[in-house]
Amino acid sequence: MKIGVTTFLADEGIRPASLAKALEERAFESLLLHEHSHVAAKQETPFPGGGELPRMYYRTLDPFVALTAAATVTDNLVLGTGVALLVQRDVIHTAKQVASLDLVSDGRVLFGVGTGWSREEMRNHGTDPRTRGKLLNEQLAAIKEIWTSEQAEFHGEYIDFAPIFCWPKPVQRPHPPIFIGGDGEAALARVAAHGDGWMPHSVGNPARVRAQLNWVTEVAGDVPVTVASVAPRPELIAAYAEAGADRVALSLPTQPEAETLRMLDMLAALVGDYR
Repeated sequence: MKIGVTTFLADEGIRPASLAKALEERAFESLLLHEHSHVAAKQETPFPGGGELPRMYYRTLDPFVALTAAATVTDNLVLGTGVALLVQRDVIHTAKQVASLDLVSDGRVLFGVGTGWSREEMRNHGTDPRTRGKLLNEQLAAIKEIWTSEQAEFHGEYIDFAPIFCWPKPVQRPHPPIFIGGDGEAALARVAAHGDGWMPHSVGNPARVRAQLNWVTEVAGDVPVTVASVAPRPELIAAYAEAGADRVALSLPTQPEAETLRMLDMLAALVGDYR
């Protein structure tokens, strides 16, 4: 099982290049970044984690800028989004950003996508929360078309463009793996229809891990599973390894560099047998 980290990179925390180098030095396999473009000043959608929205949500760096910085100082670290809120993004720009990152990193990109949860954030991008799932499905199909066709063309209900040239194409063939984020039936149906893998959140309870992973097999077949935001608990990590998860990304707090490096040393010692 591969071991990485999931984190919010923010202006008050460790810088992307420093974190990436530290992860590779400690033999972590991957870095997955969360995304929020902004937080509405009047936030009415309940925070899924309960309570007040944590500070780092307000201050998160753009994931593709941060991952590009990480790519320039590493050789083997897998660089991914966990997840990118694609329904809030322009589909052509995003296709180019991911392909460009795949090029400059020599094919180390993992593209995790999701619909998001903040209705205010979606609306500020012109996205109707009620149709975000249908939009995401079309976006994924359109991005694959851009990545794999010399002249890309797409005509859907939400995404529509006449033939275009768009380079670079990704290094990975046919394209970087697309992992669908989400824990419900809609997400699993999207894995089956549009994804290369599933990226659920950790269930937190070791006793529920096998049922979680069995569920995706029932709905989407035998697909790779990357579990995001896993608490650094030995029994939970062991449960995911035993259940057959391909990768777990441990939850890394957003902290300044010195504190982050100490935390990485602790995590590296905890997962030494798995890397």
